[in-house]
Amino acid sequence: MAFDRLRRKRTPRTGTVVRTTRVTPHTVRVVLGGDGLAGFAPEHTDSYVKLLLPPAGAPYGVPFDVDDIRARLPREQWPVTRTYTVRSWDAAAGELTVDVVVHGDEGVAGPWAASARPGETVQLFGPGGAWSPAAEADWHLLVGDETALPAIAAALEALPAGARAEVFVEVDGPEEEQDLAVGPGVRLSWVHRGPVAGVALVAAVCGADLPAGDVGAFVHGEAGAVRELRRFLRTGLGVRPERMSVSGYWRLGRTDEAWRAEKADWNAAVEAEERGLTLV
Repeated sequence: MAFDRLRRKRTPRTGTVVRTTRVTPHTVRVVLGGDGLAGFAPEHTDSYVKLLLPPAGAPYGVPFDVDDIRARLPREQWPVTRTYTVRSWDAAAGELTVDVVVHGDEGVAGPWAASARPGETVQLFGPGGAWSPAAEADWHLLVGDETALPAIAAALEALPAGARAEVFVEVDGPEEEQDLAVGPGVRLSWVHRGPVAGVALVAAVCGADLPAGDVGAFVHGEAGAVRELRRFLRTGLGVRPERMSVSGYWRLGRTDEAWRAEKADWNAAVEAEERGLTLV
């Protein structure tokens, strides 16, 4: 979703860092609280927020007016937008939890999460989101990588007791696996990433012995892998479009900004391909 479109529809909020936890070597859990989250009410297991992160050395602090900054300052001083799934929302405590993948000094949100300290504030939009597991589905297929893991974890926690689910999550290695809420009807498969992101995940899903019946599917992660899995859902499993939540959260070889700029056209091409057209 384009930033300008989102800004017209939502009011910016602020969150204050309450605490951070290193969940795995490359995942930092950030808990936000404070009065700026009053009225925050996510409705779906894929609910998300968009963090607005000023670059290092920016001559302004939180809260800030994006329109004013864009009018007065050069582009390199504008805040950058990063989207994160709501890992959990504790309404009683007023605490919002997001998990951020950190690879050293790489990127924008990772360094922010790694260095965040209690009392610091961050500006954000949200919540957005539109998907939760379909209660009427015979079984559920949840597939993704670290970027989709918070939504997958939230979906598992929302499943009714005894629900059947097949879950595939690609991570760098065993040290990046997390404890998830796995009921008796859930089969969880951790897939360890090979040289190219998504390849092992596609192979694991397409080669699995999956149940028959009406399936609700959530497949999010690297765009190329998601595209392959979408084809499998439609042609291999016969999943109805209304039963699928499928999206490329990121794409190999693209910055976050570049991928957001081209994602709408990419999605249109994938949908056209699904209809049997030859636009890709």
